[in-house]
Amino acid sequence: MIENNYAVYGTFIVYLIMMLAIGVIAYQRTANSSDYFLGGRSLGPWPAALSAGASDMSGWLLLGLPGYAYGSGMEAIWLAGGLLLGTWANWRFTAKRLRTYSIEAGDALTLPEYFANRFQDRSRLLQVISAFFILLFFLFYTSSGLVAGGKLFETVFGLEYTTALIVGTLCIVSYTLFGGFLAVSWTDLVQGLLMAAALLIVPVAAIQADGGFSVMWAAVEAKNPELLTIFNDANGDPLSLIAIVSLAAWGLGYFGQPHILARFAACRSNDEIPTARRIAVGWSGLSMAGAVLVGLAGMLFVETQLGGELGDGETIFMLLVNAIFHPVIAGILLAAILAAIMSTADSQLLVSSSALAEDFYKQLLRKDASQKEIVMVGRLAVIGLSLIAMFLAFNPDSTVLGLVSYAWAGFGAAFGPALLISLYWKRMTRNGALAGIVVGAVTVVVWKQLSGGLFDLYEIVPGIVLATIAIVLVSLQGAEPNAEVQAQHERMLKNL
Repeated sequence: MIENNYAVYGTFIVYLIMMLAIGVIAYQRTANSSDYFLGGRSLGPWPAALSAGASDMSGWLLLGLPGYAYGSGMEAIWLAGGLLLGTWANWRFTAKRLRTYSIEAGDALTLPEYFANRFQDRSRLLQVISAFFILLFFLFYTSSGLVAGGKLFETVFGLEYTTALIVGTLCIVSYTLFGGFLAVSWTDLVQGLLMAAALLIVPVAAIQADGGFSVMWAAVEAKNPELLTIFNDANGDPLSLIAIVSLAAWGLGYFGQPHILARFAACRSNDEIPTARRIAVGWSGLSMAGAVLVGLAGMLFVETQLGGELGDGETIFMLLVNAIFHPVIAGILLAAILAAIMSTADSQLLVSSSALAEDFYKQLLRKDASQKEIVMVGRLAVIGLSLIAMFLAFNPDSTVLGLVSYAWAGFGAAFGPALLISLYWKRMTRNGALAGIVVGAVTVVVWKQLSGGLFDLYEIVPGIVLATIAIVLVSLQGAEPNAEVQAQHERMLKNL
């Protein structure tokens, strides 16, 4: 607990009130399922770009990446560089086509609905299976985010963990429940700016406190020169090709993340997407550079202030904030961690609720459900899914949270190849898409259980390779898509 820092408590409370106020305002602008799940396709370039980035990075950007850089040094560049390239490629090759095609394909509101409409799957099997994988992976993702939020409330307010978890869950659920996609996107805009500001301010202040960049660099070099190389690990051993590919391959996951892809479909205009891309790439580059610098600057601070001992490298951001800044500023910067956690958990809840309401309830139970009914089911789904995720999170050391490490790979391999190929190849079939989604997801789960040699390769790589092969082979073995499906593809190209 942060002792007697009432300014920190006050900052947190003001921040949470602001997020709830945004949810109330968005509630007044939510009239139908399109508004609730895609904000009426009204996002401008700034909220679209920063909402995609903030919902992507989560607490990993302020805790995980600085901690990785603290322990591994410049090796983190491979990971950050892969993610930055993936961000650019996703906006460049997916955003405009997905927005256009989702409108052309029956104004699809969710990724599973897009797949079903794109291939005119009357059975809706493709939609239901896609929604199943979304619900499965996001439950674990959301659970992890709730654990992180609970630990943050536990640290700041001194609450018992279970109480802190419940408080954090209520805060996240409340504005997602009422405001839907607009609330999530608008809060993500605020949260993204706060995260970027924190990751620029903290390393600059820490480097100045260390005596300047040259002093910090020299100190790190004196401690372990291997930390400043990108081709050796911290022990001085050369990074293997498998290690480098595994780190950089994280960027491949972007093409299949439903909560990021939803921002593309929600953009106001194709003409604004290039602007949004530049904002998103700039935000990601600055934020990840700041995160790596936090880890490097923290090495010298820990060396001089703590005698070189730090039990958990992922606490380095919080350690620097508490040590360097006035309590009011510290409260704002610590709120950035909460912002990072909330910006991802709320998006995951919303995408999961849309899968349950649009892709299960409407397709299997109530095909003639009204817009008001779908929105109500979506809101009830947010509550239900939050309760399940919170139940999974009650034990912060629960082994179920280990699945989060490959949920990113699961989404990337299951949906990435299927989505990209569907946007560019009109010969792709329903069965090809179904094969790719299943093969990609199963490969990731199985590969993760194996180790040694080639199996040390990050599971997203074999998942994407095998999913792509499955899509192409199964599509070519089947009959060509009918004339209506091919005409739909041609109309998408004309409307780009």
